[in-house]
Amino acid sequence: MLKTRIATALALLAVLLPILYVGNFAAFTLVIIGFFGAALWESLRLFKNPAPVVVALIWTALFAYVTLTGAAISQPLLFILCVAFWLMRMLPSLAIGLPQFGGAANSLLSGMYSASIFGCFIAIASLFKHSALFLLSAMVVVWVADIGAYFSGKAFGKHKLAPSISPGKSWEGAIGGWIAVLLIAAGATNVAALSDTFPVKLLLKAGWPGLFLVMTLLCAASVAGDLFESLLKRRAGVKDSSSLLPGHGGVLDRIDALIPVLPVAALLDYWWSLA
Repeated sequence: MLKTRIATALALLAVLLPILYVGNFAAFTLVIIGFFGAALWESLRLFKNPAPVVVALIWTALFAYVTLTGAAISQPLLFILCVAFWLMRMLPSLAIGLPQFGGAANSLLSGMYSASIFGCFIAIASLFKHSALFLLSAMVVVWVADIGAYFSGKAFGKHKLAPSISPGKSWEGAIGGWIAVLLIAAGATNVAALSDTFPVKLLLKAGWPGLFLVMTLLCAASVAGDLFESLLKRRAGVKDSSSLLPGHGGVLDRIDALIPVLPVAALLDYWWSLA
């Protein structure tokens, strides 16, 4: 299993790193269109959509059209809607549970989650246009939170965060991930080469209190994104969203924590550009 995970990770890096290094938006867009379509298909399967391939293709065609043609859409409004969907529906689901399959409530929630994935990938494209480094710096917030939570949970985890959803997660792990993010973000502000990264720009625009607040909110959002997908998988009775990435599960398993986070980062970047 470990060899498979490493091989898959190396294959993905072999595709992504050259594109990120060169900064070619067209090539990058073609790659993320594929990932977007896979994530949508996996999400629709978790919601037991009767035609996941067809619906995923429609969403993917829309995403490809918007990103490749530069079609005019209100990105700030889309990102605000994504935040609203998480606050109004996905986040409360962690406490009240998910609706039954087949009903209107399930279809509505599926549509909201699909729109959130769409907003996440539009945010990825938007942040990449700023720079590949800026995009990676926003994604690193989630990765550091996840890695910090894993090791903190292994070392100190005693109090379960959401035992009915993801028994392996603990409050100690979540706090450890949050502390790791704050330390990495603070450290980045002292490195000249990282002057155009998300944490550094956040510090310049909002100061230390703003950096602390936003990083805290993004850490909490990343945990919510992870837990929500775990809830979907638990209801569907599956371990992974798919087997598209050998050793890693599905695309959705790799981006679940990014879905609520990146639209916020892109929205902040948009507001900063107006200042």
